[in-house]
Amino acid sequence: MTENTPLTEGEEYQPAGEDHLAERLAAISDEEADARAASLRAGLGDYELEDDDAALLADWDADDEFDLDLPVPPVLAIVGRPNVGKSTLVNRIIGRREAVVEDVPGVTRDRVSYEAEWNGRVFTVVDTGGWEHDAKGIHKRVADQAELAVDVADAVVFVVDATVGMTATDEAVVNMLRRKDRPVIVAANKVDDMVQEADAASLWSLGFGYPWPVSAVHGRGVADLLDAALEELPEESAHGGFVPRGGPRRIALVGRPNVGKSSLLNKLAGADRVVVDDYAGTTRDPVDELVELGGRLWRFVDTAGIRRRQHMAHGADYYASLRTASALDRAEVAVVLLEAPSVISEQDVRIVQMALESGRALVLAFNKWDQMDEDRRPQLEKEIERDLAHVAWAPRVNISALTGWHKDRLVPALDTALESWDRRIPTGKLNAFLGELVAAHPHPLRGGKQPRILFATQASTRPPTFVLFTTGFLDPGYRRFIVRRLRETFGFEGTPIEIGMRIRERRGRKR
Repeated sequence: MTENTPLTEGEEYQPAGEDHLAERLAAISDEEADARAASLRAGLGDYELEDDDAALLADWDADDEFDLDLPVPPVLAIVGRPNVGKSTLVNRIIGRREAVVEDVPGVTRDRVSYEAEWNGRVFTVVDTGGWEHDAKGIHKRVADQAELAVDVADAVVFVVDATVGMTATDEAVVNMLRRKDRPVIVAANKVDDMVQEADAASLWSLGFGYPWPVSAVHGRGVADLLDAALEELPEESAHGGFVPRGGPRRIALVGRPNVGKSSLLNKLAGADRVVVDDYAGTTRDPVDELVELGGRLWRFVDTAGIRRRQHMAHGADYYASLRTASALDRAEVAVVLLEAPSVISEQDVRIVQMALESGRALVLAFNKWDQMDEDRRPQLEKEIERDLAHVAWAPRVNISALTGWHKDRLVPALDTALESWDRRIPTGKLNAFLGELVAAHPHPLRGGKQPRILFATQASTRPPTFVLFTTGFLDPGYRRFIVRRLRETFGFEGTPIEIGMRIRERRGRKR
């Protein structure tokens, strides 16, 4: 194929010969590059521009640096025995369906943090699994998580089913709360009308003050409960320090079920923060955890394992899959966990694609590397080349979530990916790069004509997004070629790159 041979669909443009692009760019000073860009920008005046082009072509400034620290907001833990409506109350408090809710006891298994605001005050709500004092197995670990949530809380909302009244398990929760010496607000849930308020009155005997009658499902009484909770919460958490303004960088751990996401988070946090069990899909809510790694604070989101076909999932698993997508939306970088000893599956590839389509920075972490046979390594490299070639730019880290082996290598990989995700190329350098690239490797002819790039600008970062003003359509293969050379020239390791076109015609040209 010659450089002027039309590209077939899916084929990347392949240049002929060396172009020495790096040396040619190095010979162009910043002043000369800026002057070239200004000339190209002025030349756009000869073309029919649309109304939104002006905003895009205006000077683009990077975000201001954050330089002040903010205190950690106070923490309000929601505790109670299973199936009293804790997650429903949490959803009511935060004003959206975030916590997984299902009419089955034990859907929430971890302690799960959400940011909330009431009357202008920001605080953190921690949802917990149902507390059972005599639980065994995974249910025992769920109870342990609920107790740990109380340990780091500044105040506690104790949820009781007012229609049932106090049970032996409720009494055990009360004894646990008295040992912890935290302010406790009693929420008498499932009080849907005035008639049922008498059921709540009996909870005075707990010794925690007024039992607030609420209906988490309908929202009745929740405002009064929150007013009472805010009176008990300090201005800032007694268990936090300071977090950088703008917040710690947000990382979503994603991967198929049982690949080791929760084990990795626990190892990074240095504590059993998330319920871990051999049963796939133990984690159903996204679990936020502030982790100090490499001397800095990071916010990790451990997500429920993505199942093979989302449309076939139901109940808690269906909502957990939606929460995974939500976690990617809230994150800045996705760490996709893959199991090194196992064959890269279609499911793994789909999860990588899901992270890619979210536009987030990307790191590939190959877990259980210490368990891999030497014979497996060449085969794994072949699978990566075959199935993950489209994300060859993503940093790779080989780790063991179980032992913590090489966990320190995550930080350089995360830094590289996030720096690339935030990177902006000055307009002068960008246009100088494209000018030299196109001069050496012009676009193949299309119908006897050759589309030209008139001007380029970087519209945004996170991910880096470029807009090219052109005289005609650029083949997808040629755009992929431009992306590849952008990576080779400016780095961009660990981030997707998006390129858009705006095809403009010369003024006065007959259509």
